[in-house]
Amino acid sequence: MSRAESDLSTSMRSHTCGELRTEHLGKKVRLCGWVAHLRDLGAMTFVTLRDRYGVIQVAVDQDSPQLLHLANDLHAEYVLAIEGIVRLRPARDHNPKMPTGEVEVAAESINVLSTAETPPFAPNEQNVSEELRLTYRYLDLRGSFMQNALIIRHKAIKACRDYLSTHGFLEIETPYLVRATPEGARDYLVPSRIYQGKFYALPQSPQLYKQMLMIAGMDRYFQIARCFRDEDMRFNRQPEFTQIDLEMSFAAEEDVFAVTEGTFRAMFKAGANVELSPPFPRLSWQQAMAFYGTDKPDLRYELKLADVSAVLRAANAPWVIAALERGELAMGLVTPPGAELSRKALSEIEELAKQKGLGGLSWAKWGEEGLSGPLAKFLPTTMLPQVGAELGWLPGGMLFAAVGPPRKLQLALGAIRLELIARLGLKPSVDYAPLWVTEFPLFEEDDTGNLSPAHHPFTSPFEEDLERIATDPRSVRSRAYDIVINGMEIGSGSVRINRADIQSKVFTGLGISEEEAKKRFGFFLEALKYGTPPHAGIAPGVDRIIMLLVGTQSIRDVIAFPKTANAASLVDGCPSEVSPQQLDELGIRIVET
Repeated sequence: MSRAESDLSTSMRSHTCGELRTEHLGKKVRLCGWVAHLRDLGAMTFVTLRDRYGVIQVAVDQDSPQLLHLANDLHAEYVLAIEGIVRLRPARDHNPKMPTGEVEVAAESINVLSTAETPPFAPNEQNVSEELRLTYRYLDLRGSFMQNALIIRHKAIKACRDYLSTHGFLEIETPYLVRATPEGARDYLVPSRIYQGKFYALPQSPQLYKQMLMIAGMDRYFQIARCFRDEDMRFNRQPEFTQIDLEMSFAAEEDVFAVTEGTFRAMFKAGANVELSPPFPRLSWQQAMAFYGTDKPDLRYELKLADVSAVLRAANAPWVIAALERGELAMGLVTPPGAELSRKALSEIEELAKQKGLGGLSWAKWGEEGLSGPLAKFLPTTMLPQVGAELGWLPGGMLFAAVGPPRKLQLALGAIRLELIARLGLKPSVDYAPLWVTEFPLFEEDDTGNLSPAHHPFTSPFEEDLERIATDPRSVRSRAYDIVINGMEIGSGSVRINRADIQSKVFTGLGISEEEAKKRFGFFLEALKYGTPPHAGIAPGVDRIIMLLVGTQSIRDVIAFPKTANAASLVDGCPSEVSPQQLDELGIRIVET
């Protein structure tokens, strides 16, 4: 190990590994980083040095026997400080895949700052199990994919902050230790040592606090908020996640849409140089369900659901006529020309329809010789021009049809639509397809058949629907909206209730008594009494936005230290047991069940 005298600054490094170019030729530099690769050529050793900013080739030759001996003792992931002169690499050795590929550093000194054991995997190694990656997450984070994801995340969040700050929003923090107000997912509870037997909750969202900030006259608030929900994991869920929480006073839907679209445009541009073009398309909840069978449709694909009741009634399909007499619908979808599905694939799609609650699924293929398939016998050739014109069905395409109660039928065909998109390998028409879904139902049925809020109980209903809360609550529309991109819900929001009488009606519709309302939300209901401005907001999910910008299918790929699908952290082994002394201090006893 050697250390030469240097006329450089006292800083450990003068440049980063990804910074050097031909304009630095002849300069003495000091670099720090990890050993990514070693090439021992006998008379010369090449060290590829890596840091967050890139890689550079360091050359150690036989003119420096001591350094060459040291270089040959290095191993992957050693941390080095290197001093040397920037020189041109031979033309045959240029590496166009490296931004620094025209130059190298001729080492004059090498200082080993830290040795490393042989890692369980290399930072950019492929085919490593997720379990291993998450156990050694600090190694995984050294890889270019994860570093790029976190860089994109940083840029996008900074752009969000900058945009909202220039549009009159104040960034205000809200508490992490809050009162438990059960709604939606389960709360994570935090026991109090001072008040034994009582608990804080970690916030599922800052919902009530941001509304109280509007009551407090803050006018425009935002926060890059951490939220916590004890719910079953999915590919785009984590027990702790980050959202852009924002609220606006004296605002309605259009105000929120404009600010959100501007924020997204800034984030997508900064994070991945993607241009979004506001205004985003809009569909009511009823339209989304009718056209796509989901409230989060992927508009990158043209495939739409269609009501085929009239067509199949005219064709005298007996199973359709019977369904229509029961008050059901016949719906279907048409694939584009060139659709090819094997018998096995068709059987699997029919099985999917049954899994989704339908009695079956019928289909017909429009081939060169006419129609084939179970539906063909109900569609004479003479009807094809009319049916084709009505449904957009062209030769080479397929028609799928089923019957059932409207909502069940829509949901099932929505799932079949996605299955067909995947099986047929349909290409998206655009990279990103944002839209607003509006006018959600105010209420939905839970697993027990009782009404629960479709968003949250502070969502404002449409004024003209108010009286139906008592008589026909399932028909009441809310002033709620979701922003959806590429078939994924990115954020939900609503115009809030700012009048105590309307809030009381909504609680009554939910079966929440005045006493229960005071117990659960009393502090907020008290605040509503002191002059509440009309206000509205939204909370897009940061992690889901970054998933789209990075192009990954897992939320764990865009979070530095995520939990597994079982809500466990492998890198630090939590959740974990705690000592009996800690439990005693909290007045808690573990009971085996």
